[in-house]
Amino acid sequence: MDINLFKFCSGLKALGYLMILMVAAIIVVSYYAVVVVTWGPKVLVGGAESVLSLAIIVVFHILLILLTWSYFMVVFRDPGSVPENWRPMAQEYNLEEGTMTSSDCAVPQTLYSTPSSSDGQERRPAVGYCIQCQNGKPPRCHHCSVCQRCVLKMDHHCVWVVNCVGAYNYKFFLLFLLYTFLETTLDTLVLLPSFINFFGEAKNHSASPGNLSIIFLAFVINLAFALSLLCFIVMHASLLSSNTTSIEVYEKRRAVRWKYDLGRKMNFEQVFGKKKALWLFPLYSEDDLSSIPALRGLDFPTQSDVEA
Repeated sequence: MDINLFKFCSGLKALGYLMILMVAAIIVVSYYAVVVVTWGPKVLVGGAESVLSLAIIVVFHILLILLTWSYFMVVFRDPGSVPENWRPMAQEYNLEEGTMTSSDCAVPQTLYSTPSSSDGQERRPAVGYCIQCQNGKPPRCHHCSVCQRCVLKMDHHCVWVVNCVGAYNYKFFLLFLLYTFLETTLDTLVLLPSFINFFGEAKNHSASPGNLSIIFLAFVINLAFALSLLCFIVMHASLLSSNTTSIEVYEKRRAVRWKYDLGRKMNFEQVFGKKKALWLFPLYSEDDLSSIPALRGLDFPTQSDVEA
């Protein structure tokens, strides 16, 4: 009897829902430890300590709002679905205007395999066909065994958000990493004095055992997440600077020149857009969505477009 092991991957969705509850629990524990137990009561003390406490609480809430906003955008935003009966169009990309022009006729089926140029670099992104979805696969599109569908510019499936990270929500995922790292780092630093005094207070019974346990747990969790998230941020910053996804890392190593690397500035704009006012928010401007084809996940400029 043939067993399709990929079907078992769908069970990761159930694990993902537990991860969402875990994220909520970590936020609640951190909030209680930082705001309710440690720094909230000091706001009413007066003097410099009161000002410092108020500043910490304000920054804490700002980061928490941005973190939660970005998280929900990653969870609930479709990472990018391939249109039904999709076929590639003959297109030319205008890098100066940032627009893509299409001809009225679809590219013939024989062009699904893209020839390489004499220098070994593909002039146009290769497209394919997904047997599971029975549909065409745009460049950089991959089939997710967990979601059981193709995802545009798929980076990976993240169990923490019960969703794939793709063309439509990759920016939101990066912002979620950034704000979570800043929040956990802040929590670690502001809880450090209480953590240092933990053993003395526990020995002398000078504080509530429940509050001490919460502070100890919150410090350890936030420290662990801050260190691990730092590694993820460094990794994704490297991928972003070269316009690469996690799935494409191996493919990039085999290439002499990575065809999607347009330079750091353009690589950044391919994910975050050109409107600087929205770079730190999980939003896109209508102008960016209409003028940058990569944000729509179906067409991607290559180095050959830059050199043309």
